Formats: sequence, C-alpha cells, structure tokens
Amino acid sequence: MSTLSSFSFATVPTILSAPGAARGLGPELRARFPDIHRILLVTDQGFLRTGLADAPVASLREAMFHVEQFADVLADPPEHVIEDALAQARQHQTELVIGLGGGSSMDVAKIVAVLAPGQQSLAEIYGIGNVRGLRLPLVQIPTTAGTGSEVTNISIVTTGATSKMGIVAPQLYADLAILDAELTLGLPPAVTAATGIDAMVHAIEAYTSKHKKNPLSDNLARQALSLLSRHLIRACENGSDLAARQAMLLGAMLAGQAFANAPVAAVHALAYPIGGMFHVPHGLSNSLVLTHVLRFNAEACAEQYAELATIVVPHAEGTAEARAEALAVAMQQFAIITGLPRTLRQVGITASDLDLLADDAMKQTRLLGNNPRPVSREDAFAIYQLAL
Repeated sequence: MSTLSSFSFATVPTILSAPGAARGLGPELRARFPDIHRILLVTDQGFLRTGLADAPVASLREAMFHVEQFADVLADPPEHVIEDALAQARQHQTELVIGLGGGSSMDVAKIVAVLAPGQQSLAEIYGIGNVRGLRLPLVQIPTTAGTGSEVTNISIVTTGATSKMGIVAPQLYADLAILDAELTLGLPPAVTAATGIDAMVHAIEAYTSKHKKNPLSDNLARQALSLLSRHLIRACENGSDLAARQAMLLGAMLAGQAFANAPVAAVHALAYPIGGMFHVPHGLSNSLVLTHVLRFNAEACAEQYAELATIVVPHAEGTAEARAEALAVAMQQFAIITGLPRTLRQVGITASDLDLLADDAMKQTRLLGNNPRPVSREDAFAIYQLAL
C-alpha cells in the first residue's frame, strides 16, 4: 500500500497509562469534569468480587462524586442487560458513565452513554453510523488485556439465542481511557492467555485488513504485536509481574486503535458463532480458529504475514510463504505453552455442529468483507473441520 493513499484515522482523545492510576480516579475525573456529580459505574459481579473496584470507587466518592454501580454485565451482553443498565442510568440521572471491566462491561458502558440522553432506542442504533446526537461523557478502564474496547468505536450485543449485532459509530469513542495494570493482577493464566491472543488477532487482522489498512494502523499493529508476543508468556507464568501486565494492557490498547481503523476479518467472523452458540469466551474462540485462518489467508497475504513474523519469530527465514507459516506455528505455540484448548472438540463442539457454525459464519458479512482472501461457505466449513 502506498503511504500516500488517502485514509482517515480516529481514536480516543486522551489515554492515561500508569500502574495505580485507578487509585487516583476521583481527583483525575474531578479535574477533567469539574461540573459533573453523578456517575454510573458499569462492571460485572466477578470483577467486583476481586475487591479491585473498591479503591477506585472510594477515590471517586472522596472527590464528591455520587457513584451508582451497575454490576450485572454478562459476557457477550444480551439486550436485556443493556436495557437494565440504561434504566438504572436514567433513574440515577447519570451525568458520566465509567466502563470498568472486560470488553463486555466497556461495550455496555458505551451503549448506555449513547442511549441515556433518550433520543434513540437500542434497536435503532445497530449497524454502522446509526447513532445520532451526543452521548454522556464516557471513561473506559479495562481490567483485561484483550478486547481494546476502551479505544474502539464498536460494541457487540447478543440479540437472540446465538446471534450478535454490532454498533459502530464515532460517538462510541470514549473521552478518556485509563490503563492500570494493577486492575489485571487477579486474572487467571487461562484468561490472560485467551485475552492476550485475542489482542494479537486484532493486530494481525488490522495489518492485513482489505479495505482500511493505513500507515498509522500498520505501525500500531506492529507495536502491539511486539509488546504482546514478548510479554504474554511472562504475564501467564507470573500473574503478579506488573511490568508484563502493563505491557500487555498497552499492547491490547494499541491493537484496539489499529482495528478500530482497519477492521478485523475472518478469524473473528468464524469465532463469533463459536462464542454465540457454545458460550466459549471470545478470546478462546479466536484462538481455536486462528492458525487455520492464517494458513487459509497466506496465499493472499504471505508478504504481510512474513513482515509480522519478523516481530513474533525473528529467527524465521526463507520465502515469504515459509515465514508466513512460521507465524502460524508461533501463534499455535502460544496456545500450547499457555495450556489453552486447541481443538473445537475440547470445548464441546462435534462434527455434527459444523454445518450450523459455517451457516452462521457466512452471516458475518461486515467482517468477511475485510478478509484478504474471499471466504465461501465451503471454505468456512473446511476451516472448522481443520479446527475440530
């Protein structure tokens, strides 16, 4: 791609990356939002139980904020969770929304901030560019190093028993993202591994995105992949390694900035049905199909994969195709070393489920259109077969 090609790039206006930053959340937000008093904190019960939310909430209250907590976020949030959070936000007369948690909590926070003023319903904003008007001020604080949702303009909602819908709009970019590795210290190794691989997928798919790949997203993707690949094993083996945790958070955020501008593709398209139908965590769903999609795509983007291989496996040599294969092997090694399931069978999926998965994957047209190589239903089925 020529560096002189036209492109646009957007991200959140302010990012604060500092271990311990959440302990000073009250003074930080008081300085930035002097006229705001009523905050809705969106999180989940699992994170609340860690006790890691106590210090940030205490800091907010000491800064004279009135804090209400919505802690009923579920993974892959269904519509009723968003409606419940929205009702609480309005009842509380919320003036600012904080997303504190993984991607699901941050996605819910985005939608609540957009819908709370009351101009639109949830059904009206699905799709690309359908949000109208202004949102409430929004602060995002990730507690996993995975989704990058703190810096993306995308929210994913579960709309039926298994189906998901995306909301993509510039209003979903937060005002402030805070990266504090202290909030990730309680993450089990399996969650650290799956979310870290998810972030690496964001970087890889942004780097090879068919439509909006650009020099800024490329640089972010490379830097993200460097940070993530160098620190993932460290963070999994020693969960209290704060430096590794902060590097993972930064890497996930950079990957989020990359794919918010150069969107993800077939790995995510094939992962969504796995998560939706079988309730497999999103990062693990990505990991299960990743290597097989990389090999499928290699004939269309071997050169780009070879460039990424120089970051992840710098000793890889030979043709572009050989180095692209080295990247695929290396990504599989991350799953092996961290002990993640590596086959669909290990998460309860059988050969009789593959038709259903392939049918659902083909509905992910927003994502498949970004893939460097066209994916037919037969291709999707074959990739699932390889992953079985």
